[in-house]
Amino acid sequence: MSEGQEAEPKRDLGERFRRLIRAHGPMSVSRFMGESNAHYYASRDPLGAPNDSGETGGGDFITAPDISQMFGEFVGLWLTDIWMRAGAASDAAYVELGPGRGTLAVDALRAMAPHGLTPAPHLVEGSPVLRDLQRAALPAAQFHDDTQNLPKNGPLLIVANEFLDALPIRQLVKTASGWRERLVALDGEHFLYAAGPNPMDAGVPEIHNAHQTGTVLETCPAAAAIMQDLAARLARQGGAALFIDYGYLTPQTGSTLQAVQSHQKIDALAAPGEADLTAHVDFATLAEIASGAGLRVQSATQGEWLEAMGIGMRAQALAASAPDRAEEIETARQRLVAPEQMGELFKVLAVTSQDWPEGAGFPPE
Repeated sequence: MSEGQEAEPKRDLGERFRRLIRAHGPMSVSRFMGESNAHYYASRDPLGAPNDSGETGGGDFITAPDISQMFGEFVGLWLTDIWMRAGAASDAAYVELGPGRGTLAVDALRAMAPHGLTPAPHLVEGSPVLRDLQRAALPAAQFHDDTQNLPKNGPLLIVANEFLDALPIRQLVKTASGWRERLVALDGEHFLYAAGPNPMDAGVPEIHNAHQTGTVLETCPAAAAIMQDLAARLARQGGAALFIDYGYLTPQTGSTLQAVQSHQKIDALAAPGEADLTAHVDFATLAEIASGAGLRVQSATQGEWLEAMGIGMRAQALAASAPDRAEEIETARQRLVAPEQMGELFKVLAVTSQDWPEGAGFPPE
C-alpha cells in the first residue's frame, strides 16, 4: 500500500450477498454456505475454548483434539495397528483433511512413532491462516489445496475430523407444487429461506414422494466427490481412512444447517462469513460410495469407538502421572464419550482397502 493510500475497508460478505440477491434473485443454500465458509476460514483462526484468551471467548468452537490429547493418540494408534497388521509398508503417507491447528496430527504422529510408523504428513488445507499454524506445529508437512495431488504411490493413512460438516450442502424442500431447491432470499435487509421456481422432482427418489409439505432433503455433493476420490485411491494404493464428525448413520430428513459464533448457536443466515456454518454429515451415503468402490466399511458412535479403543485406561494412566489434573482429564474423557455430550452425536466411519484388515474398535456387523 503506497503512502497516503487508505486501507481497503473490511469486506462485508452480507452486504455483497444482498447486492447479488437484489440484482439477480435468490441464491442457493449451497452457494450461501460455500462462500460464507470460504471467507470465514480464510480470514481467521476459529478454534479456541471459551474465554481462553481472557476476553469474551478464545474462538468460535473447539474440536475433540483440543479437548484432550487422548483423541489424537487413539487416531494414531488405530492407524498404527491396522498398518502393522497390513504388513507395515515403509512408504505409507499420513493425510489429514482440514487439520485445524495441527493438534490432532501432532498427537497422532507422536503415538505412531514408537511403533516404527513415521509417515510423511500431507495436509489438505485451504486457509492461509490455518496453514501458518499447521506449519509451525508440523514443519515437515506438505500442503495440498485438495485431494487431487496427494501421493499416488504407497498406502494412505487418512484422517478427517470435523471436516465434512463444513462442506456446502444442497437443500430441496417439498412444496404444494412438488420439490424445489431451497434458496436464500431477502426480506428488507434480512436473509430468509425461499423455495425456488424450478421443479426438481425428477432428481428425488420415489421413496421421498410421501413426505409432507415443508420437508427438507439435504445432500452434500462435495463430500460425495471427496469420498469417491479417496475411495478410488485406497482401492488402488491400499490404506485406511477415518472420518469423524457429527451426523447420522441412517438416512434422515430435515434441515441441519447451523451457525456457531463465540461458542453459541445463532441464526444460520444471520452473519455470513462471520460464523462457522455446518451441517450434519450423511454417513449413510458416504458408506454406500465406499462400499461401491469395493472398500471395507465400519461405523460406530464416537463414544463406542473411543471406549473400545481403551480411553478409560488411558485416562487413568494420565491421571496417575499427573494427579493434580485428574479431574480435568476425567472431564475431557466424559466430554468425548458421554452420550449427552459428543459420544452419540459424533460418528466414526472407517473405510479400508479390501487387502487390508478391518480396523479395531468397531462393533461386529
